[in-house]
Amino acid sequence: MTAPGTRAGAPAQDSDDLDLEEALALVREPRGDSAGQMPAPAPEPTGERHRATPWHQARETAARAARTRPRRTPVSVPLGEALGLVLAAPLDALTDLPSFDTSAMDGWAVAGPGPWQVRDDGVLAGHAQPEPLTDGEAVRIATGARIPADTTAVLRSEHGRTDTQGRLHAARDLAHGQDIRPRGQECRTGDQLLPVGTLVTPAVLGLAAAAGYDTVSAVPRPRAEVLVLGDELLTEGLPHDGLIRDALGPLLPPWLRALGADVVAVRRIGDDAEALYRAVTGSDADLIVTTGGTAAGPRDHVHPLLERIGAELLVDGVKVRPGHPMLLARTKDDQHLVGLPGNPLAAVSGLLTLAEPLLRTLAAHPAPDPYALPLTEAIQGHPYDTRLVPVVLRGDRAVPLHYNGPAMLRGVAAADALAVVPPGGARPGAEAELLDLPWASAGIGVCFT
Repeated sequence: MTAPGTRAGAPAQDSDDLDLEEALALVREPRGDSAGQMPAPAPEPTGERHRATPWHQARETAARAARTRPRRTPVSVPLGEALGLVLAAPLDALTDLPSFDTSAMDGWAVAGPGPWQVRDDGVLAGHAQPEPLTDGEAVRIATGARIPADTTAVLRSEHGRTDTQGRLHAARDLAHGQDIRPRGQECRTGDQLLPVGTLVTPAVLGLAAAAGYDTVSAVPRPRAEVLVLGDELLTEGLPHDGLIRDALGPLLPPWLRALGADVVAVRRIGDDAEALYRAVTGSDADLIVTTGGTAAGPRDHVHPLLERIGAELLVDGVKVRPGHPMLLARTKDDQHLVGLPGNPLAAVSGLLTLAEPLLRTLAAHPAPDPYALPLTEAIQGHPYDTRLVPVVLRGDRAVPLHYNGPAMLRGVAAADALAVVPPGGARPGAEAELLDLPWASAGIGVCFT
């Protein structure tokens, strides 16, 4: 399945470390024109390492890859498990809402003009149909209770008073039908309440329950499997003797869940080519996510693996920093692999560049509307690659954060979003496109369960 002119085993784009030419370009003081614009990006060198996919194009490729795979079969999901899914069938009312005339307030159901003689019994929610009223009669009624036949209106508790003879008087004018919710006021049986493609929010769950549903037909969550590569990784304790703590094992599963995936497994493979082969070929997940091993070193096994299984490389390196050596491959007609760099912030960049649009499309979630905010200070640019820089949002401005190197998580841990900085950088006040982080956005993605 390898695309023409693309070898799965070809040398990967190299790491996020800058060469001397790039480093010099980054530390030079930017000189804008008279309008205060950043200088034009440096001419892009030719060569194997700079044939990577532009950042925006890589995201479009990931979304398109999900659309071209076989259609996913809708599933019937209990309401308690449907939060964050997308409706695969219209939500049609299974009953009238309300299904009978109900009281909108606590008070008295009254018949005819007052004053009214109050019956001794009362009408509570959840009880059977009460006895009809006759003109001049009233009965105590609770919110949500069935309205007795021949009721004229509901008199609110605060608007009624009783005299010494026990007769009820209205303290203000009472309109016919006041504070009665008639049967079918919200909908009739068979009315379409919500169309296909609606995101299941808490309010949608409430509406579905009120309309008589126990389950809904929904697009299933994409199933993701995480393969953590590297012999140098520790799962507990302090770093020692050249070994470091694994940051991506704890980071990736909840982040993928926040993007809508069902994480079915997290496996630690180490630097073992055969174990990686067995894990990938034995997986039935919609998306396999690997960490590290995407370069061309002696222990970088991802490219040789993809060549061995005949995978189709869709993206092999992206013009973005950090995260340059990320990749996307189609391993089966209904399965993709996203190879993330091993550096933590570079891996986050890969998540947002390739995994997020692919998972979003598989789950039938709409693409978020792009937005931009002005920067409070300049952000140094890469000569010819996009940069993703953690920022916090303060009112209508984005404040760049420090500690934004490829191996650093300190900046993104405090961030609300990542700013998309074009080649050449951005000056103070320039508007930067922003990528919300799942827990900082207002959407359903804040749910990590």
